[in-house]
Amino acid sequence: MIREKLTGVGVAMITPFTSDGRVDYQALARMIDYVIEGGVDYIVALGTTAETPTLYMPERAVIAMFITNHIAGRVPLVMGCGGNSTSEVLDQLREFDLRGADAILSVTPYYNKPSQEGLYQHFRTVSEHSPLPVILYNIPGRSGVNMTAETTLRLARDMKNVIGIKEASGDIEQMQRILDNRPEGFLVLSGDDGMTLDLMRRGGEGVISVAANVFPKRFMQCVGHAKQGDFDRAEEEYRALDEAVHALFEEGNPVGAKCALSMMGKIGPTMRLPLVEGSQALREKFSRLIAEYDLR
Repeated sequence: MIREKLTGVGVAMITPFTSDGRVDYQALARMIDYVIEGGVDYIVALGTTAETPTLYMPERAVIAMFITNHIAGRVPLVMGCGGNSTSEVLDQLREFDLRGADAILSVTPYYNKPSQEGLYQHFRTVSEHSPLPVILYNIPGRSGVNMTAETTLRLARDMKNVIGIKEASGDIEQMQRILDNRPEGFLVLSGDDGMTLDLMRRGGEGVISVAANVFPKRFMQCVGHAKQGDFDRAEEEYRALDEAVHALFEEGNPVGAKCALSMMGKIGPTMRLPLVEGSQALREKFSRLIAEYDLR
């Protein structure tokens, strides 16, 4: 069942670039293998962490196909299909090859700052046209608008193929309202690595994670204990990762993740403007943390 496939840890996959700014498909293949070997439960492509706003639509379509083919059914795949124009999202649903995906992840429209009714109508339209189950993605810090618990629950009740939400509002009480009132089987996933264990303790199903790009095995150990109900051990394991997780976001996402991965020799550090590479101070911090906590 799709809902069972998408519990635990989904990794929000980065998009590596060559030094001249092209998509580095060899590095992307290595990253897919790295996180799968690290034990992640599923992969999320073309989300925030993939620098998707800087990718041209043809690049997105090729990346979607490449990731699907390289995963080759080893883990489930969630494909990012979002934007601030509803009609453009419908174009993505038509143009992307979604045959290898299990669900789509669709972000709240950014910049436009729609009303709650506007958000409802947007996602209603997306869900009516989607050939796959839909996971909502609420991230007010990037989109400029918060989708309330009430709007999320309205969509969950009205649209049978809206199966969950990635909640990155940072508001644990909002998440709790969703947990307390959701239809049976509706997934509540953390959009913040640092809130994962708290949300799971309250009944959430897991996280769509940035940190799992960098240290998948260690992060999976933490969440594995939480899935088994051993939250004390999960918290103990997480303490060794806490400083590194915070460092991932000091200069923005995915700047920190790419900086750490470049220090580990996995990818190059190249970003697409307006994002820039991590500072020397951040590189030095990751060098220390990787050695201190054996994060390779």
